Amino acid sequence: MKRVVITGMGIISPIGNSVSSFWSQLKKGNSGITTIDTFDVSDLKTKIAGVVRDFDGDALWGKKEARKMDRFCQFAVAAAEQALEDSKLNLQQVNLERFGVYVGSGIGGISTFIDNVNILNERGTRRVSPSLVPMIISNAAAAQISIRLGALGPSMSPVTACSIGNTSIGEAFKAIRSDEADIIFAGGVEAAITRLSVASFGNATALSMNNENPSSASCPFDEKRDGFIMSEGAGILVLESLEHATKRGASIYGEVIGYGASSDAYHMVASHPEGKGAFQAMKSALNIAGIKPDQVNVISAHATSTKVGDLSETLAIKQLFQEKAYQIPITANKSMIGHMLGASGAVEAIALVKMLEEGFIPPTINLTQPDPDCDLDYVPITGRETDLTIGLSNSFGFGGHNSAIVLKKYE
Repeated sequence: MKRVVITGMGIISPIGNSVSSFWSQLKKGNSGITTIDTFDVSDLKTKIAGVVRDFDGDALWGKKEARKMDRFCQFAVAAAEQALEDSKLNLQQVNLERFGVYVGSGIGGISTFIDNVNILNERGTRRVSPSLVPMIISNAAAAQISIRLGALGPSMSPVTACSIGNTSIGEAFKAIRSDEADIIFAGGVEAAITRLSVASFGNATALSMNNENPSSASCPFDEKRDGFIMSEGAGILVLESLEHATKRGASIYGEVIGYGASSDAYHMVASHPEGKGAFQAMKSALNIAGIKPDQVNVISAHATSTKVGDLSETLAIKQLFQEKAYQIPITANKSMIGHMLGASGAVEAIALVKMLEEGFIPPTINLTQPDPDCDLDYVPITGRETDLTIGLSNSFGFGGHNSAIVLKKYE
């Protein structure tokens, strides 16, 4: 089996549109949740979200080229271009038939879809864009990245809801590990902050309605948590076989050593109350990694700031790690960046890579009134310096899709 390493990263997020800016804000515990100002929210129950700021597709590629892509696709391509530059890959020297792209989105081009429905109703069939379908399909991001980079190898667009990022990384890990590819750009993307989606999630009482205090509304594991915060962005990681990376003299950020996936087989939108699926995914990831629970130094929790979800993840961690669960620091990035849906796993994987690299765990902010049933070490309020070697990252999605990855500091 091949060893799989990470040689490049790119990110678009509510707290920074580069890995350095994102990581700097995460370490400081700064929230990216603000009042939505991109459309009218006066009649919505929830008026806050993690909106990506200072992103200009026209400036990156020109207006004509940018118009061919929905916002979600623009995010993915921008993050992939960052990751390519970061990896220092010379595509002229790469076997493109062994170069793949695994990038997924849960909802795809919903903005383009809504725009064209409005055009259809207001202006008629002849004004509907002929590019509608290739702009809204969920695999558009993977396709655009493949086309732009000339990647002729395996291409996949996993749709496992909010676990997409981890699914993409995990499946890419398996493909490289079994020598089906040398390089895969893996990750997730989402740009679904629209009146329609915010209204729907709000009517389902899934979102926080703490509109007066946006920066403190996402509070995983806290007694006062009342729902998640929608967010948007993209995270792309360059996964490469160690052999290939070493041969070209690449800088290596970290290593992927384990991946596990499972299904709750329980409910379309609710986590299993006992965390059975989460437990199975984490257990499988550790088994593939060939490590014992007591070798894990840090856990990046899925932790969306919902009553059932945070508790079920806590129970799953306790079941797997037993007494050790109380000794492992757990961090919840969504307290600062909100829930980036299909992008969350990839973005949180990038954060975990930086944690292992620098020996620093970002805080779970807004954790001021701990839920008595969520009683583990969630690194509240202030970040922590500590020696780190192995980290576990969880991602769970609607429909009961669970995925967990294990990353290791490169040695």
